[in-house]
Amino acid sequence: MDSTPTRARFDEAYTSGSAPWVIDQPQPVVVELERDGWIRGAVLDVGCGTGEHTIHLTALGYDVLGVDVSPAGIDQARAGAAERGVPARFEVGDAFALGDEARYDTVLDSALFHIFDEQDRARYVRGLRRVVRPGGIVHVLALSDTGPGFGPEVSETTILGAFLDGWRLQRLEMTTYRGAV
Repeated sequence: MDSTPTRARFDEAYTSGSAPWVIDQPQPVVVELERDGWIRGAVLDVGCGTGEHTIHLTALGYDVLGVDVSPAGIDQARAGAAERGVPARFEVGDAFALGDEARYDTVLDSALFHIFDEQDRARYVRGLRRVVRPGGIVHVLALSDTGPGFGPEVSETTILGAFLDGWRLQRLEMTTYRGAV
């Protein structure tokens, strides 16, 4: 995946206010995951966009790093955290270069996985394996090919196939992802 056009596309979506995934609050499913004990320890919010999940989880006391390829998204995330008085941490970064150290107990991918093609998904998942601690959890919130969506969509088979080697599936379920469209 060439990050330059992607960065420009996402910067444009954030600066124009046209990003349908920005709802100015965390996705309800993320709130539910935390409430039900599925978020723990150090958290990486990869593809954090304008930071609603990072801000929410940091406010609850989690050590969270929000990473996104879009400087415009990260600027908005930092401004949103400052407005709420939450010491959330954000970095402009590449989802394919998350590091080589297992530092995270939980990874949250909210609407990132499904934008990648098959080769990039494999590369992304290999990178996740490097940064997730043994016993860690990766939450992938992807737009399903079973219903109307507002972006690229993936099947359960695609998700299962991407996480087949070296991963243990704990849950795969349908939920609702809110959009501003």
